[in-house]
Amino acid sequence: MADERRVISVIVANEASVLSRIAGLFSARGYNVVSLTVAPIPDTEYSRFTIVTKGSVRVIEQITKQLHKLIPVLRVSETEEMIEKEMVMVKFPITENLSDISVLSNAYNGKIANVGTDTIVVMVADEPKRVEHFLTAIKRYHPIEIVRGGTVAVER
Repeated sequence: MADERRVISVIVANEASVLSRIAGLFSARGYNVVSLTVAPIPDTEYSRFTIVTKGSVRVIEQITKQLHKLIPVLRVSETEEMIEKEMVMVKFPITENLSDISVLSNAYNGKIANVGTDTIVVMVADEPKRVEHFLTAIKRYHPIEIVRGGTVAVER
């Protein structure tokens, strides 16, 4: 059976070394992390880890079981019923067509974030597959730099 891309949401208590414990779990067992995003949950003492990984159904089950055993993990969610978004920022030379770049960015829930003397920076936030399509579409405008954020997700 082929490896599947899966999103795992982990709620943890904000403590020192939580990130290293989670990274150590993946490293020790040879699991791959495609994307990892961590942010505090507002008005709480907790943080949410959003981990994108690939593996067989068995591997994903093992990952979630191992995550449940970690202290200070409070909750682990792994379901296909997630709303996902990913953010990307792309820097272009100012010599490229600003209106074309703007229209393309808008089509992918994005906008021009900054126009400097030498560069244009756009920001797009969309579903991960659509971000991939955007990155393919913008190649003709000779991007100078591409910075991707990790996936964030919430259960429906």
